[in-house]
Amino acid sequence: MRIAISSPPLPLPFSSSTIAQTHHHRRSASIFSTAVEPPELSRQQPCSTSQHTHHHTDHSSPPKPKTIRFRLSHLCREGQLHLARQLFDEIPQPTTVLWNTLIIGYVCNKMPHEAISLYSRLFYTINSSDDRSCDAYTYSSVLKACAETKQLSMGKSLHAHILRYNVYPSRIVYNSLLNMYTTCLLSSGHDLAERLFRTMRKRNVVSWNTMISWYAKTGRLMEAVSHFVMMIKAGFRPTVVSFINIFPAVAGLGDVEIANVVYGMATKLGHEYVNDLFVVSSAITMYAELGCLDSARKIFDNCLNKNSHVWNTMIGGYIQNNCSVSALDLFNEALEAKDGGAAIDDVTFLLALTAASDLQQLDLARQLHSYLIKNSSVSSVILLNALIALYSKCNSIGDTFKVFSEMHERDVVSWNTMICALVQNGFDDEGLMLVHEMQKLEFSIDDVTITALLSAASNLRNQEIGKQIHAYMIRHSIQFNGMDSYLIDMYAKSGLIQASERIFNGNSKESRDLAVWNAMISGSTQNGLIEESLIIFRQMLEENITPNAVTLASVLPACSQLGNLALGKLIHGFAIRNSVEENVFVSSALVDMYSKSGAIPYAERVFSKTSVEKNSVTFTNMISGYAHHGMGEKALLLFHAMKECGIKPDAITFVAVLSACSYTGLIEEGVEIFESMESQYKIRPTIEHYACIVDMLGRVGRVVEAYELARKLGDEGSVLGIWGSLLGSCKIHRDFELGKIVANKLLEMEGGDYGKTGYRVLLSNMYAEEGNWEYVRSVRREMAERGAVKEVGCSWIDIGGYTNCFVSRDRKHPRCGEIYEVLKGLSANLKDVGCVPPFVVLSSEC
Repeated sequence: MRIAISSPPLPLPFSSSTIAQTHHHRRSASIFSTAVEPPELSRQQPCSTSQHTHHHTDHSSPPKPKTIRFRLSHLCREGQLHLARQLFDEIPQPTTVLWNTLIIGYVCNKMPHEAISLYSRLFYTINSSDDRSCDAYTYSSVLKACAETKQLSMGKSLHAHILRYNVYPSRIVYNSLLNMYTTCLLSSGHDLAERLFRTMRKRNVVSWNTMISWYAKTGRLMEAVSHFVMMIKAGFRPTVVSFINIFPAVAGLGDVEIANVVYGMATKLGHEYVNDLFVVSSAITMYAELGCLDSARKIFDNCLNKNSHVWNTMIGGYIQNNCSVSALDLFNEALEAKDGGAAIDDVTFLLALTAASDLQQLDLARQLHSYLIKNSSVSSVILLNALIALYSKCNSIGDTFKVFSEMHERDVVSWNTMICALVQNGFDDEGLMLVHEMQKLEFSIDDVTITALLSAASNLRNQEIGKQIHAYMIRHSIQFNGMDSYLIDMYAKSGLIQASERIFNGNSKESRDLAVWNAMISGSTQNGLIEESLIIFRQMLEENITPNAVTLASVLPACSQLGNLALGKLIHGFAIRNSVEENVFVSSALVDMYSKSGAIPYAERVFSKTSVEKNSVTFTNMISGYAHHGMGEKALLLFHAMKECGIKPDAITFVAVLSACSYTGLIEEGVEIFESMESQYKIRPTIEHYACIVDMLGRVGRVVEAYELARKLGDEGSVLGIWGSLLGSCKIHRDFELGKIVANKLLEMEGGDYGKTGYRVLLSNMYAEEGNWEYVRSVRREMAERGAVKEVGCSWIDIGGYTNCFVSRDRKHPRCGEIYEVLKGLSANLKDVGCVPPFVVLSSEC
């Protein structure tokens, strides 16, 4: 038995989740399904009623007067819903068709809340009167409104109304119910949609498409594929929408063979499928996500009538697979084809700017910017935001700010992009000032702004700014994913590790994600809490949290600082087993760990095996390792090899290579590299680089030149490290007169602060070598009166999992007797070969 259904006053919103309702209109048995979204209605694209209402015109008779239904439909099509509502309210007893006309008018004009409200009024009149009732079009359109507003409870109520008043719901109502449940249940309550689908007596291809799309969106990819197969076995011919829905599920599975089978099926069904532009773009996306760019490009090339979406999808596929050069080549093809009718839009330019950002080539960025200016395309805020990000990636902060300052219209993204650009390029204070300007112009601060502010506070190591930002977040209830990891990192870098620990411990074990663990491990290591960082790492493993590349890069420095080479090797083994050894961060940390642990051959092996990714950090760590082990020639060779690989050295790289030259006496080479910094690499030397040159000259006895260089630096060179190194060189080369001048400079810089006593001890030793015992006693007496004690140096070694520490004149070690006996034997051996031991062996009595 079938219930008679009145004809609809307006075309009902069709079905699905994606695109192209018209495909169902051509292929499915009923076009009145709500499994797809309706076509957007506007005054330029009105809802047409010609398919459902037939107006037979007789030219021999006078025109018939327009009915209320026609006038109501016309107002809805024109988007004049307020006039339609006024007309409707003047009708004493509107029929179901008139109710449907206004409800569908609301839905078609993107006013779903008003549609639901009107249905509530209709339902009330139904309960108080027996002369009218809802039909399939009423339920279908209101269910569509519930889906758009995600009002699941209202949808369930409507479902109850259908079961109560409509004994045998039609297929259109079932599809509308299915669409409502699948739209509202994207995270939980999956059984409701599945139960409804199982109870449907008559399914059509729209029903299957809705389920396939829903499974794909909720991440249940195998279910999506299995339902696609069941649909075909049930005898339903897939539509274009079927393939558009299944392609993302296949891409998510990562199975190229299934992708080939599904696309082959679309090809077999005919040109109507493979030439559909939505199918083409979806297939390109699928193959691009699978990494099969050749297959994606073949589909692209076979498409004869490409629209902007197809061009953009292929360009985006190249960018997704880190083929930025290919993406820009295709962008050039699109520009050349533009005169031949190729459609490109703002998204095309946006993708080109993204590709240029990945390449970080300033000349290319300026070419794209010029093209946009010539073609009057720089008025789009989105494109200007992308230009700001592009120039920032190219480290051209001047061009970045110029684009930002010339913008006639800015949105929150514009401000956030400029703030992030300043922070990422080291202009943290300017970034903070720009946030102040942003607030004055009443732009709201969001999680992106907060992230940039926390990064600025971390870079500045400014505790007060960090606390103020955190307080602002609390006052305004700002929360976002990853917030705790940013706070932990900010407090740790500002030296407030206790605050980091409070935030970390305030998270329950279940709520701690990997980023939180990584931030706490890294923060502990940076603050010298080596054992604590390893304890946290062990706790993380006990909670069955799998470390990633960032975790390993954070914990490896702790191994080198603790001298625990065995633990470092264990972590290296874990990296190999989990295929993250060649990750640029892990390989750089491994090189650093092995170098600082004295295992240079291991460091070299890791460095040579890192063939896929090497950046300036990897090279710098290896150069620094050579420097600390007195391998200056190897450090220089690697520095030149770095340039040949096309990797630009940064300021830290120059510190490492200059240190290598200093330790090994390669003065001429060191000076040449220092002079090339600004002329060849546009890197302005900092105080660290000058300190390397002063130390380099002092080590080879050119202390006067070193002194003159330090003196010429003026106030900028008033750094304890520079003058302390120079004092050590004066002592070594017995230039006591210059040493006294340098010592006075150091005392002047200390300003009565006796926290740094090492230089005073060095001065005392220099007076002792000169034989000036009166000055020795004076310096020592002054230190004693001030309570200044030289910080004792400490060495340690890990043996069998136990860390053994050694300090001068130590008597606390449990095996100090054996240690002093070995030292006595070594001293005797040195005397036998004519060497004076550099230490005095104390009594072995402990």
